Amino acid sequence: MSEPVRTTTHCPYCALQCSMTLTVDAAGPGAPSVAVAGAEFPTNRGRLCRKGATAAALLGDRPDRLSTPLLRDTQGGPLREASWDEALGRVATRIAALQGTHGPDAVGVFGSGSLTNEKAYTLGKFARTALRTSRIDYNGRFCMASAAKASTEVLGLDRGLPFPLTDLDDACTVLLLGSNVADTMPPFVQHLESARDRGGLIVVDPRRSSTAQLTAEGCGHHIAPAPGGDLPLLLSVAHVILAEGLEDGDYLHRRTTGLAAFRRSVGDWWPERAQTVTGVSAGRIRWLARHLAAAARAARAGGDPVFILTGRGVEQHRDGTDTARAAISLALLLGLPGTRGGGYGTLTGQGNGQGGREMGQKADQLPGLRSITDPADREAVARQWGTTAASLPGPGLPATQLLHTLGTPQGVRGLLVHGANVVVSAPDATRVEAGLRALELLVVCDFFLSETAGLADVVLPVLQWAEEDGTMTNLEGRVLRRRKAVDGPPGARSELWILAEIARRLGSEVPLPDEPAEAYAEIRRATAGSRADYSALAWERIGEVAPYWPLTEPLTGTGPQEVTVSGEPVVGTPRVFAERFGHADGRAHLGAIHVRAPQPASSQGLTLTTGRLMEHYQSGTQTRRVPALLAVHPEATVSVHPATAGRLALEDGAPAELRSAAGTLRARVVLDAGLRTDTVFVPFHFTGQGTANRLTAGLLDPHSQMPEFKNTPVTLHPVRQPAAGSGHE
Repeated sequence: MSEPVRTTTHCPYCALQCSMTLTVDAAGPGAPSVAVAGAEFPTNRGRLCRKGATAAALLGDRPDRLSTPLLRDTQGGPLREASWDEALGRVATRIAALQGTHGPDAVGVFGSGSLTNEKAYTLGKFARTALRTSRIDYNGRFCMASAAKASTEVLGLDRGLPFPLTDLDDACTVLLLGSNVADTMPPFVQHLESARDRGGLIVVDPRRSSTAQLTAEGCGHHIAPAPGGDLPLLLSVAHVILAEGLEDGDYLHRRTTGLAAFRRSVGDWWPERAQTVTGVSAGRIRWLARHLAAAARAARAGGDPVFILTGRGVEQHRDGTDTARAAISLALLLGLPGTRGGGYGTLTGQGNGQGGREMGQKADQLPGLRSITDPADREAVARQWGTTAASLPGPGLPATQLLHTLGTPQGVRGLLVHGANVVVSAPDATRVEAGLRALELLVVCDFFLSETAGLADVVLPVLQWAEEDGTMTNLEGRVLRRRKAVDGPPGARSELWILAEIARRLGSEVPLPDEPAEAYAEIRRATAGSRADYSALAWERIGEVAPYWPLTEPLTGTGPQEVTVSGEPVVGTPRVFAERFGHADGRAHLGAIHVRAPQPASSQGLTLTTGRLMEHYQSGTQTRRVPALLAVHPEATVSVHPATAGRLALEDGAPAELRSAAGTLRARVVLDAGLRTDTVFVPFHFTGQGTANRLTAGLLDPHSQMPEFKNTPVTLHPVRQPAAGSGHE
């Protein structure tokens, strides 16, 4: 009888990338059983959330698992099973025909922050060498684009947490803006205990989320601005700090530029004005400014550190970049980033949200966070790929424009989708679905028949997280090893193999790696000398160490890049701004930040904000297939303040319809006294009439092209149920 086999790997869900042990027991009848347990790692310390603990439910012999390619022979006809040779032949033939008639940009690629580094890198290389198309972007445009843009503009580098997560363990104050970590990444909460013990956890959110509830009983403070009020709130806090001389003048002089322009732009945001648009009282704004300044001053004198953290709640707006810039600027006024006194960070959401945006699947980037418009960057990557810089296409369309122009003369006629379910996750989802149906070729790689895969002309079954090797980069910039623990279905294939096969059939002269270790070796070469440099980390060392990029020197275990974090030796660059910021002059760049006019209010004065639940993840393609998770929250709901519900004749548990300029949604009413009366909340994990993104209109941040997900004017109406015995069904 064979002994159970244990494999240490990392969770398939969020960017915390909790370590876990999979125990595979093949001794019994049928498919091997897989048990999940948390494993010791600095981010999760052996803990798992409900999603991670049930992750093995998606493995094994499931009837809903895709295991053979599917083809659709006629428009609107059924999908049928096909061989790999026939399916890949169909894909290559249709791509060649579309590009032969309409040019390279007739075919596009849509990637994901859930792909491994190796897949994200190869996807970008495939698009730009085999397809020769500029039309590539990914779902991280819906997640991290504004924070990434703001960090690059102000700090000169895009790394979500530019310090180890464990630095939060000693904090006296944490200002957490727009993030519900208690639901979205529960093991994170243990790193907030120090701030809670000191009464220093400050949560900014228009609803009293699970995270906001952590501030109760003297553990901190919950501030609930009006939807869209985050930016003026931050600018007003900065106004008070500058007006009262509470800033760290020495730090600002030594480590920043642009203070004068920033000072002028916040000059008009005195607290009494800010309270009229934020709903936060002037006294509360002054208290927040003085509290942060006093805590930062104590930290500079040797006290415990102060951190400012942002999440999607303040970033998924049409002014998300400016809001993130304002949060970073506030941290700079306090003298925090790059010091032992604290810092600023943004909480990356998707599992490989950090690595996924470094590897070249963004419309405007090449591997290593290189710019696709920079001649030196283009030359460096082209040289590694064995091609010319002139042959590489230029920047393409960001995700929302890519999707909203599908099937039009301005858009692609064929699309390859990898690791995303855009029918649920993209803004103005009804428009996106219509665009997908209008395509001449839709190819979807997935392990389940997602709502997007259900519309495809070709569905290609792929391996998932525990069925293949790869690397991920977590929210701290740590490079982690995901290890194979079980075999996938016999008919499923790695996306690396699929991309290499399509490229070969298209006659590409640039070879693509078809094994993870081979792809990672290319990543090392392609990122050498870049801002996100992986060149010093060999494949064999990943897992033995979990280093922080950039990694530019050989990892001997005792080299100059080894430092101590929380008493443990680590390798790489855990604190990237300790000596200088990422700009050429080594300074952080402050600048003017302005508030745009608000959107017109709905006739009921209600604003929709969307977000995640503890039990579900992203579009729900995975978690809605786990019975234990679906049972807790099986359908779309709309959370409404009881006073608002009373005004609109809504009943708890009854169906209601939300309407926006983009569309309608039906969901079950949940009364929530922790919400503002002008705000309603809908989770975005559900499909059909409960798809939250039927309501979002696709308004974009002009800097990052991030869609507006958190501030949609809506009206809300009860759905009248037919009377019993009326004859209606």
